[in-house]
Amino acid sequence: MKTALLHYWLTNRRGGEQVLSALGRLLPDADVYTHAFGPKMRTSGEDGIWEGHHVRETFIARLPFGRRKPQAYLPLMPCATHGLKLDGYELIVSSESGPIKGIRKPKGARHVCYCHTPMRYLWDLHDEYYRDAGLFGKFAMRLFTPYLRREDLKSAESVDTFVANSAFVAERIKRIYGRDSLVVHPPVDVEFFGNCVRGAGDYYLFAGAPVKYKRLDLARAACTRLGKRLVVAGGGGFTREDLRKAYAGARALLFPGMEDFGIIPVEAQATGTPVIAYGVGGARETVVEGETGLFFPEQTVDSLCAAIEEFEGRTWSPERCRAQATRFAPALFSHSMMAVLSDHKLVKR
Repeated sequence: MKTALLHYWLTNRRGGEQVLSALGRLLPDADVYTHAFGPKMRTSGEDGIWEGHHVRETFIARLPFGRRKPQAYLPLMPCATHGLKLDGYELIVSSESGPIKGIRKPKGARHVCYCHTPMRYLWDLHDEYYRDAGLFGKFAMRLFTPYLRREDLKSAESVDTFVANSAFVAERIKRIYGRDSLVVHPPVDVEFFGNCVRGAGDYYLFAGAPVKYKRLDLARAACTRLGKRLVVAGGGGFTREDLRKAYAGARALLFPGMEDFGIIPVEAQATGTPVIAYGVGGARETVVEGETGLFFPEQTVDSLCAAIEEFEGRTWSPERCRAQATRFAPALFSHSMMAVLSDHKLVKR
């Protein structure tokens, strides 16, 4: 079956790209379409090849800095997506948290959309992005947001089956697009992160890119108030091995942001490390309250400090944390996605 894999932009290796890799292994003959294919993502000496797949870009990649900062051309992406030539493809699988699902679907084709989240900057976090934008950014958001919202809603019409990465995102899909979705959690390399020895646990850990919504500021303020050591693993310079060691040596992972799913808490638990997380979002589906971590109810220093103090008064089982992490192993993702495709007669058994 001729298959196309769609991804918003292929410029960094993060959670969305891990999912795309897993989909690519399930569908090894698929062609990949994306708005921009960054040079550092090429995995062979041959141009236009990523993990064995031929990659085709939209015109976004040919614009100035298009392969480095494709997000700057967001208002042009609906037009670029409409221009994709997908004739002859019987199965289209989009990996979506940006404008790539709004394709012109060939007659007789089926479109399965694995949705990481409806675009945050258009919907749930629009006001926060607007508040933090500069003068030009505010002007652009006022000018283009109504148009991009209309296009995003229209793009959902091409999708036959939505797959959400969490129940939290499934609720967003229902609220924004008016569509039901199946929930398949992303794959996490729990075998790699589980292959370690648990450390002494003399510090708290914040992991991930230090972008504002992840609330590194909250972790720092709480640890400063309580006189606790905080290690920050993110923002470049950390290898996967460095990250594994940081997880394994931490007393707990602090996860104060709201995430759609959140791979980092699963990686931490795979090393045997419990998690203290903000109790909204995907962490609710990956951390077991009172067994592999604690939730705090408000994104305030007081609330996080109270959770840390409660955490230190309890005993935590590394084995229970590791067992919880195995629920998100890659094999389970592959099995679930294959079941979705097979159920809709999209692939041969």
